[in-house]
Amino acid sequence: MSHPLTSQVVLITGASAGIGAALARLLADRVQGIRLVLTARTAAKLEAVAAYCRDAGADVLVVAADMGQSEQAIALAEKALSHFGQVDILVNNAGYGQMGPLELVPIEFCHRQFEVNLLGPLALTQSLIPQMRDRGGGRIINISSIGGRLAFPIGGLYSASKFALEALSDVLRMELEPFNIKVSVVEPGPVSTEFIGVAGEHAKQAIVDPDMTPYRAAIKKLEGLEQQTSTNAWTSEQVAAVIIKAMTAPNPRPRYVAATGGDFLLFIMRKVLPTRVVDKFWQKFYGIDLMAKEWMQKQGVER
Repeated sequence: MSHPLTSQVVLITGASAGIGAALARLLADRVQGIRLVLTARTAAKLEAVAAYCRDAGADVLVVAADMGQSEQAIALAEKALSHFGQVDILVNNAGYGQMGPLELVPIEFCHRQFEVNLLGPLALTQSLIPQMRDRGGGRIINISSIGGRLAFPIGGLYSASKFALEALSDVLRMELEPFNIKVSVVEPGPVSTEFIGVAGEHAKQAIVDPDMTPYRAAIKKLEGLEQQTSTNAWTSEQVAAVIIKAMTAPNPRPRYVAATGGDFLLFIMRKVLPTRVVDKFWQKFYGIDLMAKEWMQKQGVER
């Protein structure tokens, strides 16, 4: 019995590691005749994932591209269509988290966050919609985050980019429904990937001498975030399995939460608790309360 995805062409961005690589490997293992377009910035890592998928029987095209460069996203679409003649499913997975207090993140880092997490995916999506429409349908799956529904201190730029991706997804879902192009969002919570470590590196690059800022305590607490969230973290493979559900469901949901207790958390934080209580919770979780104490002590000493 053939799989619903047999012979379909799936384009996955951010496919060299983490969720994207896990999704590619899972599809190759599960679906006979799957055709994959894998893209990321690092060609060597991509080739390692592609080799695994080819050994499992998948037909794979590798395209190195930076999703922060819209012209490269458009060229990626052209290469995929030239090679396979179609793209049935687009998974906009590439992204990263620019951490740091909003006051301190240089504006060029803000531009990069939106270029990678929003504008690149939009350019790629725009380039693939016409052929999906002409072929009678397709699927677009945008990988957002719990942070695309709830905004956290020190992660404001990341959340802003994912909030924007969610809005874009909602509009695309409505605009493309008449053409049988189905749009879904997958919202992971903590995942055991390189994400938090990379986010920490981006924060260090953006904020010069963090110990000399009023946000020192909160930035310091960011270093322990991976340990704080590790007990509830999902594997990349668990998230990839949710993405496959969105790919194969006859009537896919607008949103899939890929986090332990994620639906309950969103309900409590968005619908039940007063905003001031939610604010206090996140301030404590991300060390804003420690920052406030430090600042008051400093002010007291100076006076």
